[in-house]
Amino acid sequence: MTQTRTQSDAVSQEVELARERYASRRPLTAALHDRAREYLPGGNTRSVLYHRPFPLRIARAWDAIVEDIDGHQYVDLLGEYSAGLYGHSNQVVIEAMIAALREGVSRGAHTRYEVDLAAAICARFASIERVRFTNSGTEANLMALSAARAYTGRDRVLAFHGGYHGGLLTFTSWPSPVNAPYDVLLAEYNDAAGALAVVQEHASALACVLVEPMLGSGGCIPGDPEFLGVLRESTREAGALLIFDEVMTSRTGSGGLQARLKITPDLTTLGKYIGGGSSFGAFGGSADVMALFDPSRPGALPHAGTFNNNVASMAAGHAGLTQVYTPEVAEWHTARGDELREELGRAFRAAAAPFQATGVGSLLAVHALPAGSGPVRSTRDLAKSDPRLLELFFLDLLDLGYYIAPRGYMALSLELTRDQLADFVRTVQQIVGSRAALWPAP
Repeated sequence: MTQTRTQSDAVSQEVELARERYASRRPLTAALHDRAREYLPGGNTRSVLYHRPFPLRIARAWDAIVEDIDGHQYVDLLGEYSAGLYGHSNQVVIEAMIAALREGVSRGAHTRYEVDLAAAICARFASIERVRFTNSGTEANLMALSAARAYTGRDRVLAFHGGYHGGLLTFTSWPSPVNAPYDVLLAEYNDAAGALAVVQEHASALACVLVEPMLGSGGCIPGDPEFLGVLRESTREAGALLIFDEVMTSRTGSGGLQARLKITPDLTTLGKYIGGGSSFGAFGGSADVMALFDPSRPGALPHAGTFNNNVASMAAGHAGLTQVYTPEVAEWHTARGDELREELGRAFRAAAAPFQATGVGSLLAVHALPAGSGPVRSTRDLAKSDPRLLELFFLDLLDLGYYIAPRGYMALSLELTRDQLADFVRTVQQIVGSRAALWPAP
């Protein structure tokens, strides 16, 4: 017990030292943060970017490199939380955006660009027969829920603990106080029997089930095929719709996780990388459900949004999806993400380090769990995670020139080279080796 307490105290001390080292090396960042606090609450307008002692401020970026305003450069493994799939300077995407903008910025009318992108999306994702665009994944999920409620004539929604479907639909522990006021039931992720019981109990009132086939912000926890299959069959029997939130996971392989799992949802929501780095969201699915939004039909559902079809996102999205992230490239990129996650797992086990890597393809997360912990299947399994060790891991990586999310999340861009990924694994081995005194010896 004394040794454990001593090690715990040592972890806290090392975190404080790492914060001090971080701050001392970034005087310009500290000054800009102080200025930001005069105008923005906490100096922040996007909560996920905040970390102690103050967040990075990036001055410029190219390929898979970001540079902060103090001149420190990092290999970017965060990939703009999965929106930065193409890196920071992909010429195909940039040139497509520039060409479209030169024809006129905000046109207040239809253009060919949304048609081209819609066709590419319907070709890529088999479950999407018709699609509509939004400006974010949050909007896409809100509209998908509204569509399901209108289509079924019911109000209730089933979501899952750990689910994140945007800033207004967050269930990472319990519903966020700023959530949209839907009638939401919550069940345990990857609990097939529990989910089936909830669907059957509320079948007459249930409009839809909203689920990520891999929990993204909840920790890159893959959905069990049996669990997701039960959701497909039980919603069909109940007359409810199944909505797959693939805002993050649509990059997995040639047709998203739904193609890998061979499960066809009624509606799918998209976002992140498909806009080529610009604001983007989309929801789509079966033609009969999406026909609710056909404005040529009497009583069509309204769906407004000044920038839904903005030419920058539409042109960048089409160029990226058809010229850069082709189905073949998507399969290759997914495979190398799986390989990196396995390499990290081997590094942690070899050092008996209290870390574990989870995820699917190019989306992965590191968790600070006791060595020997079982597989992570839901957010309950993360209860023993040590946030101090994870913060120390994040700050150590920054010191050595690698940028991930403070919570351990990574989304690999196409611009990352084989050498950069190999060096990253070696750096992780170096870090866990140097910190071995902070956890029990095997």
